[in-house]
Amino acid sequence: MSASDRTLHLFEGFGVELEYMIVNRQTLDVMPICDEVIRAAVGSYTSDYEAGEITWSNELALHVIEVKTTEPARALGPLVEPFNEQVRAINTILEARGARLMPGAVHPWMDPHREMRLWPHEYSPTYEAFDRIFSCQGHGWANLQSAHLNLPFGNDEEFGRLHAAIRLALPILPGLAASSPVLDSCATGLLDNRLEVYRHNARRIPSVSGAVIPEAVYTRAAYETEILQRLYVDIAPHDPAGILQHEWLNARGAIARFDRDAIEIRVLDVQETVIADLAVIRMVIELVRALCEQRWSDTLSQQRWSIEPLAEIFLAAVRSAETARIENRGYLETLGLPVDACTVGELWRHLAESLVLSHPDVADEIKAALRIILDEGTLATRLMRVLGPEPSRPRLREVYGQLCDCLQRGVMFRGPAV
Repeated sequence: MSASDRTLHLFEGFGVELEYMIVNRQTLDVMPICDEVIRAAVGSYTSDYEAGEITWSNELALHVIEVKTTEPARALGPLVEPFNEQVRAINTILEARGARLMPGAVHPWMDPHREMRLWPHEYSPTYEAFDRIFSCQGHGWANLQSAHLNLPFGNDEEFGRLHAAIRLALPILPGLAASSPVLDSCATGLLDNRLEVYRHNARRIPSVSGAVIPEAVYTRAAYETEILQRLYVDIAPHDPAGILQHEWLNARGAIARFDRDAIEIRVLDVQETVIADLAVIRMVIELVRALCEQRWSDTLSQQRWSIEPLAEIFLAAVRSAETARIENRGYLETLGLPVDACTVGELWRHLAESLVLSHPDVADEIKAALRIILDEGTLATRLMRVLGPEPSRPRLREVYGQLCDCLQRGVMFRGPAV
């Protein structure tokens, strides 16, 4: 996230990144051809292709392609069509190769030990270093697609406010964005399998991801000392060439990107269509904004929250998404709902009504998408309603084919009426 003309302050711009799988058009098995897709657009093997407002990029896995804002956007509504145009452009290239894009945060039957292929071109030494240290032949590296949101800060004081607000928002994000209920062809009982495998993918060096909820540090100096330097020291014996001595090594659920003066939120599962992602992202932005503006609680009290109670709520949401119960009155009061207990979904509905659905500046299509999520459940819940507890491979292929159609057409997955 760059600011070519001037420093961006809180909420003056937003960086959005959406990751999708490339799959066989008939079987929906993964196809590791991201490099060929970008080469078809650019004429050479490169990691990025700027298509106006939206850029195509590679990821670690060769079957994943990312579309992202080229520069920070001032508003989300105008991004819907540019993102959809690039999704269709990529699908046009893929169609000639017997492939298509699949949304959703994990592939429901991919075997990462057999099918994982690393990006072999630019930046490949970085990916090879990750693979050598952590082994990327597992779901936690090979099979997870997310939506990233980058929020800017203009100085150290803004960083401290923003980091405190994001830490408080992170625990409940799976209750809005979970989209990964199936792994290894099984409905696992968890609604956010992506986050479950993500939080374990760096277990060889636990400090890399920590507890996913970041530590309570609120200045750049403290962040670099207490988080980044600890990571660099811990990984150094495994990385003698120093390839990974960069802030992007940090795998917490939100990471400081001082190279671009932003915090990147990483715990959002990607949705079935662009408008759903942007609706989720708008809701997250407004919650973080309200916390930064001290609408319900002051910054100092927000900064006092330790990891443990936040992690407890987060893990419950990873398991049960919007139906997870929160029984921490202090947390609920901090987010503007002074009750003893409620579900994550009830909290989101309360927040949405006050922050987004009644807001005149929010596009109607974003409001409509958000209402579907609030009324019918997260995509994970909607998928399970259609799939049932023991879905067959043909049924998985049919339903995930419908998700591919949703992405191409720009419509949401509804399933049966609730």
